[in-house]
Amino acid sequence: MGNDNVMETAAAENYMDKLIKEDIESGIYGREICTRFPPEPNGYLHIGSAFAIHTNYGLAHKYGGTFHLRFDDTNPLKEDMEYVKAIIQDIEWLGCSPGEHIYYGSDYSEQIYNSALNLIRKGKAYVCDLSPEEVTAHRGTLTEPGKNSPYRERSVEENLRLFSGMREGAYPTGSRVLRAKIDMASPNINLRDPVIYRIIHAEHYRTGNAWCIYPMYDFAHPIQDAIEGITHSLCSLEFKDHRPLYEWVLEELGIEEAPRQREFGRVNLTGVVTSKRYLRALVAGNYVDGWDDPRLPTLRGLRRRGFTPESIRSFVREIGMVRNQTMVDFSMLEHCLRQDLKASVPSIMAVLDPLKVVITNYEAGKTEWLTLANNSENAELGVREVPFSGTVYIERDDFMEEPVPGFRRLVPGGEVRLKGAYIIKCNEVIKDAGTGAVRELHCTYDPLTKSGGANSGRKVKGTLHWVSASHGIPAEVYLYEKLLEDNDGPKAEGETWEEYINPDSMRLMRSCLLEPFAAGAKPEDKFQFMRQGYFCADNKLSREDRLVFNRIVPLKDTWKNGK
Repeated sequence: MGNDNVMETAAAENYMDKLIKEDIESGIYGREICTRFPPEPNGYLHIGSAFAIHTNYGLAHKYGGTFHLRFDDTNPLKEDMEYVKAIIQDIEWLGCSPGEHIYYGSDYSEQIYNSALNLIRKGKAYVCDLSPEEVTAHRGTLTEPGKNSPYRERSVEENLRLFSGMREGAYPTGSRVLRAKIDMASPNINLRDPVIYRIIHAEHYRTGNAWCIYPMYDFAHPIQDAIEGITHSLCSLEFKDHRPLYEWVLEELGIEEAPRQREFGRVNLTGVVTSKRYLRALVAGNYVDGWDDPRLPTLRGLRRRGFTPESIRSFVREIGMVRNQTMVDFSMLEHCLRQDLKASVPSIMAVLDPLKVVITNYEAGKTEWLTLANNSENAELGVREVPFSGTVYIERDDFMEEPVPGFRRLVPGGEVRLKGAYIIKCNEVIKDAGTGAVRELHCTYDPLTKSGGANSGRKVKGTLHWVSASHGIPAEVYLYEKLLEDNDGPKAEGETWEEYINPDSMRLMRSCLLEPFAAGAKPEDKFQFMRQGYFCADNKLSREDRLVFNRIVPLKDTWKNGK
């Protein structure tokens, strides 16, 4: 399988383990366990996809089998090579590589077509001329049986002739379909003579105009699984009612050691939308900065924001195998990210909203180099030298001219410690003559209070991060909150996305200053900004002459295990 580090520890036993173990012990397969992930290349993968990918990859890995990536590309109207490339790259990034086992449903077109011919010859499929609306009207309801199509009793010979004509392009798009002949009175609507082939005159992104008929997913899927030797076709719970059709196709085609479909619960996250239709609408409407917008739950968006593959895999393991649709708080994913980064990335000082502080008794032109640990929890990350000078910047909200009760930072006449440096005292507040806004502070420092020095024990209530004015590295920083006010998009007619998008989902801080250690940050490099959170150099905007960072998560952790 490769990439053994993905499954750091064996997953706890669950109902899916039990099912697979029973199949292994009963010896129903003369081949190794094989699972697959079958995305349609009509959009980008998202966090829900990660759950399905990791589930399939993890179980194959656990039982010494193989994992396939197979593109369900049997609809030429929506699919594109852009999505194929992105899906492969995202799965590789996630750490669930299929290796050489990458397949395309469109490569099986002839075999699927021949399977349809087989059903026609057995009297188990027929060409139907009803319109889509008429097919729906004939289908019946959950409480009423459907009605047979007037074309249901066509002869095998006529069905073969018409189906051949469909393939040859003799009929317009949508004019005819091939339907399985099962049972129009079945309590399972999926078995009421489902459509298994339709006519679509459109160029396919891989096969061009070689075909003008395309199989429906419910028909193509079991055949593709059988061709590839899949043993366990694991899918989300909404396909449970489709399982009888999956099994019917395999049985009618006489497939030996047939694949078995098994379902797991779908995972949704609070505050994000994972519907491809909604994601596409957000992208197409320019409500977001493409499929990789850091506010989107796409794997591209999460990666750009700064989430790591390890944190996403940890999140999936934390959820475990679920039987039913499950809503998970987004803060749980953030918690997994913090757990991954807290001991693995350097902690540096960054001032996002700078307020100038002039230390009036510090020697003019002098620079000191202070030694700070890169990570207090991981000594292996080493130390760095940080420059200190007579003019520094602190966060604007770390000063309050008229402090509220409990404020423990800098106030007129008050003292604070500058992280790793000295205690300073605010002596004078300089304001803008026009607006009255605080422009800078004049302070003095106590040279006997240098951090780590013999006399550094004097205590003050607050410790502030800072950046030397003459050494600070300019940067832009994006602060993100949840994109949507609730989990869904527009529901009623006339509603727009503007009614659902959180207007505070993105805030750009343009005048930030970082300590020099960040000067060489490359795209996707990650840091903890002291007292601010975890940040990542944007992989789309950041470059050597323009540093752009995204806040991945704040430091505060709102999710606790078991709550």
